Amino acid sequence: MKVLVAGANGHTGRLIVELLGKSHHHEAYAMIRDRAQAEKLKQLGAKETVLADLEKDVSHAVKGMDAVIFAAGSGSKTGPDKTITVDQEGAKRLIDVAKKEGIAHFVMLSSYGSGDPYALPNLAHYLKAKGEADQYLIASGLTYTIIRPGYLSFEPPTGKVEIAKHFVSIEGRGIPRADVAQVIVSCLDIENAKNKTFELLSGNQAIQDALKAL
Repeated sequence: MKVLVAGANGHTGRLIVELLGKSHHHEAYAMIRDRAQAEKLKQLGAKETVLADLEKDVSHAVKGMDAVIFAAGSGSKTGPDKTITVDQEGAKRLIDVAKKEGIAHFVMLSSYGSGDPYALPNLAHYLKAKGEADQYLIASGLTYTIIRPGYLSFEPPTGKVEIAKHFVSIEGRGIPRADVAQVIVSCLDIENAKNKTFELLSGNQAIQDALKAL
């Protein structure tokens, strides 16, 4: 499949591109806002790069794609306005054009507690925006997978996770970005992952087994 990766130059996005580049079944099309990022992403494994901005028209980026991975984020250094324009409205914009193009599978990188401002009160605005985007995807009619990881770390991957519809608390727990990237890419191939929403932490179950048990 031709897979468009929105947020390809982010920490997790680059890991996703690298995994897709090593895949025998998929090709990564890295969506970027800056042409200067193109060469690095091609070195990581992108088949092509696509210049597009989630705050503007992105219809050209989706043409010819089979699947979309949304791994974009406004980042911790931006204000609440960017959270709305990128994490919420940017996601909605991409969902709309994916629907028009008949995309087979839309994989959303969301967040633990998405839609619940009480889950992590210091991130209430962010969680509300992510929740809006998640619900918009569910209502779109697209085949989707929504992944809501806990705290993201730069630790080496373990290849093992714990999946649940909802964790009461994630205090002291998180998950390496590399494991999240592997879950996202694996969801493209596992039928049980389709039309599912789940929270994700490090655990004791192999990624493939955990997804097949959904």
